[in-house]
Amino acid sequence: MRTFKNKSNKSFKYLIILASILVILGIPSYIWTKKNVSTLAGRYNSPMSPIIMIPGSSASADRFDDLVKTINNQYGEKHSLLKLTVNTNGKITYKGTIRANDERPFIVVGFINNKDGYDNIKKQAKWFNIAFDQLKNRYRFSSFDAFGHSNGGLIWTYFLEHYFDDNSINIDSMLTVGTPYNFEEKNSSNRTQMLNDFIKDKDKLPSDLTYYSIAGTQLYTDDGIVPIGSVDAGKYIYEGNIQHYTLITLTGSKAQHSDMIANNQFISIFHQYIIGNKLNNPNGGINKKNGGPTK
Repeated sequence: MRTFKNKSNKSFKYLIILASILVILGIPSYIWTKKNVSTLAGRYNSPMSPIIMIPGSSASADRFDDLVKTINNQYGEKHSLLKLTVNTNGKITYKGTIRANDERPFIVVGFINNKDGYDNIKKQAKWFNIAFDQLKNRYRFSSFDAFGHSNGGLIWTYFLEHYFDDNSINIDSMLTVGTPYNFEEKNSSNRTQMLNDFIKDKDKLPSDLTYYSIAGTQLYTDDGIVPIGSVDAGKYIYEGNIQHYTLITLTGSKAQHSDMIANNQFISIFHQYIIGNKLNNPNGGINKKNGGPTK
C-alpha cells in the first residue's frame, strides 16, 4: 500500500515537473507569436506605402533631392523625404523625417561605399537589406514601390533575388533608369558574370512584380555611358518571369545617363507609374516568389 502511494507521489511530481517545463518552453513561443501577430496586424492596418530609392555608384543619399522637390512643386504634392546612409559595418545614419499621415513618402538608401563593380553591388545589396529590415520594422508598411538609378537597379535586382523573402510585404512596381545589366557590353551575346548570375536566379524574383526599365538614347546607341543593349539585357532576367516588364527609351534633351532623372519625360513616367501606382491600383499586388508569372 505504501509502495503504491510512493509511486503515485512520484508520478504526480513528474507530471508537475513536465507541466512546468512545458510552460517555461511555451512562454517564449507565446511572446514571439503575440509579437508577430501584432506586427502583421500593424502592417495590415498601415496606410503607408513608401517609394524606396537607391542611387547609382558614386552618388550619395542626397542624389534625388532635386527630383523630390520638382515632383512636389510640379504636382502640388507634399511627399516627405527620409534619407539613410549605410556604413560598411552595417550602421545606419538617418537624415530627414516622414511627416505624420504621409502615405507616400520617399525613402532614399545610399552607401558609404558607393563604388562600382559587381563585388561592391553584392555588398551594397547586403547593406540595403539591413536598411530595409530597419525600415519595415520601424514603419510596418505592407507594400512599397522601388526606384533605382543606374547601379541602383542592379542592387534592387540582387536584393530581390537573394534577400527579399517577407511574404507579408509586397513590392508593387519598380522603375529603373540607365541600369547596366551587362555593364559596358553592347552585345548581349557577350554576357558578363553578373548578367549570367542574375539570369540563373531569376526564378527567385517576385512573380507579380510590374517593372519599367528606362534607357537613354542620346546617341541612339547609348546614354553617353551605358549602352542601350546593356539596359535591354534586363529582359533576359525579368521578361516572362514577372507580371509585366516594359522597356522605355528616352531621347532628346537630357537623355544623358546622369541627366535623365531631370528629364521631363522621365518625371512624367515616374509620377504616373510609381507615385500614381496606388491611384491606379489601390489594393496593390500580392507578389508571390517562385510561383511563376500570373496571367
